[in-house]
Amino acid sequence: MTVKIYTKNIVNDAIIKDLSTAVGNLDYGTVTVKVHDRRITQIEVAERKRFDDIWKEEGGGI
Repeated sequence: MTVKIYTKNIVNDAIIKDLSTAVGNLDYGTVTVKVHDRRITQIEVAERKRFDDIWKEEGGGI
């Protein structure tokens, strides 16, 4: 006898697309996923800009 287990899809395609876009657009930073009652309720993106290479070329600081 085969038993089928039906699982509820927790993450829908729109959320997966938004997460993929958020991560794909970042060079440096963080993507935070907020969950409430086992559901994704918010995606936060904090982008960082790095200027290390500019200082090496220019030599020095401000």
